[in-house]
Amino acid sequence: MESRPPLPPFTRDDAVAKVRAAEDGWNTRDPERVASAYTPDSRWRNRSEFIEGRPEIIAFLTRKWAKELDYRLIKELWTFEADRIAVRFAYEWHDLDGAWFRSYGNENWLFAANGLMARRHASINDLAIAESDRLFRWDLGGPRPADHPGLSDLDL
Repeated sequence: MESRPPLPPFTRDDAVAKVRAAEDGWNTRDPERVASAYTPDSRWRNRSEFIEGRPEIIAFLTRKWAKELDYRLIKELWTFEADRIAVRFAYEWHDLDGAWFRSYGNENWLFAANGLMARRHASINDLAIAESDRLFRWDLGGPRPADHPGLSDLDL
C-alpha cells in the first residue's frame, strides 16, 4: 500500500513538513509526481473546477502548467488538526503573451491514514503584476531555496 509520511494525526512539525513537501512537489511542475501525493480517488475543487482521481489531476496540472509559465509557488501553514491541514499560498507565473500574475489563495486538505491527500479545496485569486514586481526568482523546476523568504516574511 502506498504511504507518504508523515502520517496523521499530525503534529505541528508534521504539518509544516507536509506543507513544504507539497510546495516542493508543485514547484517541479511535474503532473505525475504531484499526482502521486494524492489518493487514487482524490477529489478536488480548484476555483470552479471539480476534479476526481489521479488521471484527472494529471490532466488538470498539464493544462495548468501549459498556461501558467515559469510557475513558482510558496505555501505556508495556516492551521492543522489530526488529519486536516489548511494553507495559504501565492504563486507567480506569466501567460503566453508575457503578462505576469501573482495568484493568491487558500487550500483545505484532508489526508487518508496513509498520508496521501484525499481532498483538496482551493480558492484562488489572480492579480496582474509588472515583471519588475516579481518576488519569486529562484531557479525553475527546483525547490524554493532554504534562505528564500516565505509569505509572512514577504508580507504577502
